[in-house]
Amino acid sequence: MNRTRVKICGITRTEDALHAVQAGADALGFVFYAKSPRAVDVEKAADINRHLPAFITTTALFVDAETDYIDRVIRQTRIDLLQFHGHEDERFCNQFSRPYIKALRMKPGLDLGAEVKRFSSAQAILLDAYQPGVPGGTGEVFDWDRIPESHPAPIILAGGLNSANIAEAVSVVRPYAVDVSGGVEASKGIKDAAKVTTFINEVTRANNN
Repeated sequence: MNRTRVKICGITRTEDALHAVQAGADALGFVFYAKSPRAVDVEKAADINRHLPAFITTTALFVDAETDYIDRVIRQTRIDLLQFHGHEDERFCNQFSRPYIKALRMKPGLDLGAEVKRFSSAQAILLDAYQPGVPGGTGEVFDWDRIPESHPAPIILAGGLNSANIAEAVSVVRPYAVDVSGGVEASKGIKDAAKVTTFINEVTRANNN
């Protein structure tokens, strides 16, 4: 199995970003959604990005954002990848000067195969728990057995992940990557360095088993 990549999302501080990189994170996520407790403004995200070393993928998370705002974030932060968590269709997601991933909430009755085909231009599909009215970051785990063993797009697993369940998650789902935010926090938007390190170490342990 290929190594499972790790994305630490909800970054709001330079020190948290640098520790995540040192601990072995492959990607960092910045939330550009004002209603989120982990939201970061464009200027702060740009400043954090200036301190990052090469080969770390920076990701901008949006929820039904305006085109002009997304263009501004891309221009000012030089972000690498876009992540859409709202009702955006493929045409909308694919119009920018960056590759994108599409988040799908695992609502009961969701036809995952059909949704993956609908976003065939996405670099990957992120699967998150479903909670009515909440576009992501619920801290809840969904039934991983709903994910078919064979899927046409790389799968990023999210939803209630933490150091206690991530090894099992990697072993059961075998995702391309995992995405964690609340599971490695001291408080909303503030990462716990020990939790980040333990989480990434558990991913590595699961890959080696």
